[in-house]
Amino acid sequence: MAEKPAIKIGYMKITDHLILGVTDLKLKKGMEKFEHCTLSPVLKNGWNEVADALSTKSLDGALILAPTAMDLFKSGVDIKLLLFAHKAGSILVKSKKANIEKIEDFAGKTVLIPYQLSVHNMLFHKLLSEKGLKPGRSTEKGIDVTLEVVAPFQMPEALEYDEEGEIGGFIVAEPFGSLVIAKGYGEEFYLSKDLWPKHPCCVFVVRNDIIKKYPEAIQEICNSFVRSGLAIDAQPDPASIIGGDFLSQDRDVIFKVLTDPPDRILTSELFPIIKDLDTIQKYMMDEMKIMTSLIDLNKFIDTSFATKAGAK
Repeated sequence: MAEKPAIKIGYMKITDHLILGVTDLKLKKGMEKFEHCTLSPVLKNGWNEVADALSTKSLDGALILAPTAMDLFKSGVDIKLLLFAHKAGSILVKSKKANIEKIEDFAGKTVLIPYQLSVHNMLFHKLLSEKGLKPGRSTEKGIDVTLEVVAPFQMPEALEYDEEGEIGGFIVAEPFGSLVIAKGYGEEFYLSKDLWPKHPCCVFVVRNDIIKKYPEAIQEICNSFVRSGLAIDAQPDPASIIGGDFLSQDRDVIFKVLTDPPDRILTSELFPIIKDLDTIQKYMMDEMKIMTSLIDLNKFIDTSFATKAGAK
């Protein structure tokens, strides 16, 4: 029998990527067994690292921001989107030092985002635009709120050491928002699910050559991810213990993210919704001007794996 390929999947230490942590643990504990591959999770610290690793083929697949994945596809990286990694699950936190009561108070402040091509950037843009405020980079003219890209894990510290209250807050995947709130530096301003219910955020993509070479292996991973997602939503208590280990975070913080409120993050509905992804790319092109052209989502998304895995 041929040696089983080790499928390298990039991820970050965010609650959005918990399905990978649960699957990894099930395999390590022998609760699940893969016939066609071994799973090799590869930790990355920032979104540019994930994107670069997919471009240079040092990863076989990744859990990655949906708009970033679309942009990679557009730039010629031959990847397919197979599953959503979750729905919702992000938070807009305001700094306690910044005296922010309403959206308009973000004017003149800096707000941290995890990446330009992120749903976080889009949701915050929408929120500000509705109040007639213009977000942008410090180099741009006529902006009201300065956006700064900071890796998620560095955001809590940035807020903690901002003595002057120049940083209004940040919008990011959990658990970093809840962490800052628990430490007493920030307060919840909005949950992303309240800005766009059940919005997509991170997706599971795999390089097309890997899919063609090892279709059974990729199916096996998708099957397991779907099961892991159902387990997280059904049993947040054990999931938060796994999450605490996998994400190197306090399990109480993870438990809060998974349960309070119950629909704060959803991992039981991983079937890719083309219409939602189209909403993202159109908004980023028409309103934000950070995408220059649209991609053919039907060429980018392969729902056959999700269908076989019984994804909802």
